[in-house]
Amino acid sequence: MLNYAELLLLGAIAGLTIFLGLPLALLQNVSARKKGFLNALSMGILVFLIVDVLGNAWEPTKTAATSAYAGAASVPSATLDLIALFGGLGLGLLGLAFYEQRYVRRIGLALKTSARAEEARMSGLNGPVSHGQTALQEQHSSALFGSPYHLATMIAMSIGLHNFSEGLAIGESYARGVTSLAIVLIVGFGAHNTTEGFGIAGPLTGVLERPKVSFLAKLGLIGGGPTFLGTVIGSLWVSELAYVLFLSLAGGALVYVTLLMYNAARRQSSNDLIMIGIFIGLLAGFLTDLIVSLGGA
Repeated sequence: MLNYAELLLLGAIAGLTIFLGLPLALLQNVSARKKGFLNALSMGILVFLIVDVLGNAWEPTKTAATSAYAGAASVPSATLDLIALFGGLGLGLLGLAFYEQRYVRRIGLALKTSARAEEARMSGLNGPVSHGQTALQEQHSSALFGSPYHLATMIAMSIGLHNFSEGLAIGESYARGVTSLAIVLIVGFGAHNTTEGFGIAGPLTGVLERPKVSFLAKLGLIGGGPTFLGTVIGSLWVSELAYVLFLSLAGGALVYVTLLMYNAARRQSSNDLIMIGIFIGLLAGFLTDLIVSLGGA
């Protein structure tokens, strides 16, 4: 019989397995082709997570809606589930879009000021030049698609929302007295979190400045820590509405980040290499899910 202390310990371990995939970010001397493949692999894992997350959010919502339509469940409750699903999806997708827009605008203003100062300095030395304008355009383009560090942080935040919902599922299973299901969920989510670590690390592989271990640790806590937090809250408070809301938030955020990565990858790699990486990432996600299901999930 699983006691509460063991539940919390295993919930923490399920989240922290994300650290197993993060060392990929420390790879150096990675060619542009290999880096493109690793980014595509990350995208494949994220695409799988989108399917998995939104599928898990839609299933209880659809069941509540169809039951309410048949008169077997509460209409207000089903309506709230639908609002949580669509509202969370919109907030996760559009919220990150608005955040990114503000982020890019802030960086753009700083770059413009810097470029103007540089142009004025160069004009005083060598006469009018266009180098500053060209550099400014390149920097704006770089800012638009985000730095690898910024992108990895956004991925970690999106996965953290997803893992919070997974933690809720673990805690709620325990609260309902279904400890066997809680254990299976811990094993399954722990396996998935390993591949999620690869998803976070992908954009950081082969960057000129190797990421610090402290930065990777922060990403691991952002991405994996919410599993433990969700386990605690789920064990004390059972709420299908919260479960659906955080899954849909994660789904929207993952869609945005994946499209952002794809947009950047198209400028760095060939389309065939991107598709191969996405395919292998999808396989990794589905196979780990299948292994967990064969184990009794």
